[in-house]
Amino acid sequence: MTLPFSASPAERRLLTEGRLSGPMPWVIAIMMFLTVLAAAGGLALNHAARNVTGSIAQRITVQIVEANPDAREQQTRAAMTALGRMEGVTEVVRVPDAEIDALIEPWIGAAGEDEGIPVPTMIDADLTEAAHAQLELVEEAVLAVAPAARVDDHAQFLAPLAGLIGSLTWLALALVLLTASALAASVILAVRAALNTHRATIEVLHLMGATDIQIARLFQRRIALDALLGGIVGFLCAIIVLLLLGQRIGAVGSELLGSARLPITAWLLLALLPIVGAIMSTLVARFTVIGVLRKML
Repeated sequence: MTLPFSASPAERRLLTEGRLSGPMPWVIAIMMFLTVLAAAGGLALNHAARNVTGSIAQRITVQIVEANPDAREQQTRAAMTALGRMEGVTEVVRVPDAEIDALIEPWIGAAGEDEGIPVPTMIDADLTEAAHAQLELVEEAVLAVAPAARVDDHAQFLAPLAGLIGSLTWLALALVLLTASALAASVILAVRAALNTHRATIEVLHLMGATDIQIARLFQRRIALDALLGGIVGFLCAIIVLLLLGQRIGAVGSELLGSARLPITAWLLLALLPIVGAIMSTLVARFTVIGVLRKML
């Protein structure tokens, strides 16, 4: 006689019954928590790397180091005019004096220039990729109108940071793969343990006409529910941690740290992880049950 296998209570007793009962859902929740954190870190670092190698890396800062205030102001205006007329310069912004004073206040005090200490003016300019590749021409044009200018290339000191961010991104990806492997291994162990515990019941089901596929459905249904519930719990815990970290990073007010934020697409990808985890766990359970049953008979 062939059983219909409609997931009756008697059939579902092959595995632990009840929502979040037994260790399996909690193991999956922990794995999903770690997976979401690692994936979020990798996505945030990837977003930061794009900013570092993009607009921020193609920015230059021009300092007018001139002791005479009138000459310094004249050269500042001339440098801004020269930069604004150059092809490939997308934006020219003078750094406010108040911001410069705030930067140097810890070293020379609040009234450095009033005490006779010359404070240079600073100009930020964003370049296109083509213009940045010919930075020498930009520097020559600035020095022609502002001899006291000094051009600082952001890419020069951001290159080591970009390399570090790239390495950390690959590390985050490796952690995601490791946690996914650990999740699959835990599903395999849980299924094998259940099969050994209910070996006699499975043999009776076979004698009654049940196929390996029908028995596998019992296990994969239970595993799918445990994986989905545990994945949701782990996902929600990870989201709470990410939101708290985002508030901390936002309070720092750093442009570089702010570039490591998660875009909308990254949040959507993270939201898919519990579903992907449940599907992966279901498939692993199915293939594990079928493989073990073929060896048993």
